[in-house]
Amino acid sequence: MKLDPIVISLLDTDLYKFNMDQVIFHGHTNLTAEYRFKCRNEGIVFTQEMLDEINEQIDYLCSLRFRKDELDYLRSIRFIKDDYVEFLRLWHPIRDYVHTDLDAEGHLSIVVKGPMFSAMQFEIYLLEIVNEVYFRMQYNYEELRESAERKLDAKIEAFNSGKYNFKFAEFGCRRRLSREWQEQVIKRLANETNSCVGTSCVYYARKFNLTPIGTYAHEFVQMYQGIDSIPLAYTNYYAMKDWYREYNGDNGTALSDTLTTDLFLMDFTRSMVNNYSGVRHDSGDPYAWGEKIIDHYKKFGVDPLTKQLLFSDSLNFDKAEDLYQYFKDRVKVTFGIGTFCSNDTDVDPLNIVIKLQYVNGRPVAKLSDTPTKAMCSDPDYLEYLKRSVAFRLEREKDARR
Repeated sequence: MKLDPIVISLLDTDLYKFNMDQVIFHGHTNLTAEYRFKCRNEGIVFTQEMLDEINEQIDYLCSLRFRKDELDYLRSIRFIKDDYVEFLRLWHPIRDYVHTDLDAEGHLSIVVKGPMFSAMQFEIYLLEIVNEVYFRMQYNYEELRESAERKLDAKIEAFNSGKYNFKFAEFGCRRRLSREWQEQVIKRLANETNSCVGTSCVYYARKFNLTPIGTYAHEFVQMYQGIDSIPLAYTNYYAMKDWYREYNGDNGTALSDTLTTDLFLMDFTRSMVNNYSGVRHDSGDPYAWGEKIIDHYKKFGVDPLTKQLLFSDSLNFDKAEDLYQYFKDRVKVTFGIGTFCSNDTDVDPLNIVIKLQYVNGRPVAKLSDTPTKAMCSDPDYLEYLKRSVAFRLEREKDARR
């Protein structure tokens, strides 16, 4: 089964890939990185035919270049700088950085290894490819498409009937059913409701004149674990400091859970609170997390209604509405909703990720507020990182007594 090209533009990725890459381009071009693929679903089997198609799609991806009109669009985004856009004029995905394999049980392996400013860009493209190849070759795609359309109709009706009242951004690139279905979802949500405020996908933001939305991901904070001069338990501090230096207070939603929210809050000082417009939730109990962030704002005398909580952890619209009703009178509330927008069918979506595992040859990890989300290739390092975080938490707690 031969598929049409899945990624047809290098803009077909999440905005935060460009945001993070710009910081790396300006300050950390000496870093190398290794990313690895993982499927979190049990019992998922990939076939040799699927692997062959994935490889052909990667070959096509690596033939793409940014067009002038695409570069002009990136330049029009207020915080993307001219020198970085000129770099992208020269940059392209390099095939030698990506290695794929399939074991005897049908477990797919993907490893991306190269300069971090280049290796990091593969993540979204590869997840888009793997998802679409799998669902088109494993199932009757037209039946999946029909079930997705039926469910989308119901979601739009729920917004228009007043069942749902919140605003959200579509975050569906990485686990979408297909490129053509994500396009339909974004187009209809933007045109048929007043609730979709933008999308993380730069390609569709441009195509439909929507706001491209995104700040940074866990990999950005993890990156600092690979820099020798930075203590492990202080990587949030250095990440936020670099981010502020690059964007000067613009483009400022902080991500709290790379090394647990409790540790993040130690570095989310009064100046950082003022420099960032809000905080994003991506693991752990969202209600407890929201209360913790609101209390943190109040501690510094900041009115939470001037700040934003962005929820993005495995959301559907019912969960989002419940969170909105709970917090809406105390803080600005918005949502990033991915799989439930772009791959809600009669079969379960894939829970696939490509995570940063090494920087400059050193292992890195995410702890998160949900321990099962941790993914690290070196168990000894993961335990060392946990001890480092626990030591700082305990030491500074003692100092405040």
